[in-house]
Amino acid sequence: MNSATLNNSGCLLCGADLVYREQAYSLSCALCGEKLMTHAACANGHFICDRCHSLSALDLIEQTCNASADIDPLRLAVALMANPNIKMHGPEHHYLVPAVLITAWCAVSGDESKGEKLAIARKRAEDVKGGFCGFHGTCGAAMGAGVACSVLTGATPLAREEWRLSNLMTAACLTAIGEAGGPRCCKRDTFLALLTARNFLNRHLNAGLPEGSLPVCSFSANNRECLAAGCSFYPATAHKG
Repeated sequence: MNSATLNNSGCLLCGADLVYREQAYSLSCALCGEKLMTHAACANGHFICDRCHSLSALDLIEQTCNASADIDPLRLAVALMANPNIKMHGPEHHYLVPAVLITAWCAVSGDESKGEKLAIARKRAEDVKGGFCGFHGTCGAAMGAGVACSVLTGATPLAREEWRLSNLMTAACLTAIGEAGGPRCCKRDTFLALLTARNFLNRHLNAGLPEGSLPVCSFSANNRECLAAGCSFYPATAHKG
């Protein structure tokens, strides 16, 4: 059987460093559960098989989030974005945002309907096509945050408070993204949407999600339009903060 080809940046589930053994040993894939022989797992014991590591971007996000119990949406997002199946830019980020928020919410609250919520969020996020930020004046990462709030609160077009909160969530994320300025950067916009959404959920819904320092971007070298020092997440800028 094939050993795992894990992400070079660390574990897909937790971001921990990979540990390699000279002798192969049997482990169950943390995503699909299949038991295989492998030489590698992360320091926390997670193993991802080749098949799961080669999933499409949306399948990868959904399966990883279903298997994850991470309470930090930003940490989970960084681990996912380090996978080569998640491109530097692309509409997969529109699902990544609500998926990691729902995962963290369910982990903190003990909500056992995570799988159902992730599936609903994916269906809605798939309607948000690439290029919405420039062509429609509304970034898909911000819309993804609104999707998360809608799913978590059970909002509908006829709801009152849930409708209000979902639209306020999207508006808050759009304001943060718009004020940061262009051109598009799906990593920066994802970070801004998640930071804003996390704080919004904590403030309005007592979500209890962990708040900490700003994430440091590790993707800038792959972005020809990177704002460099003009971005709060650029390594040199973030370290100064």
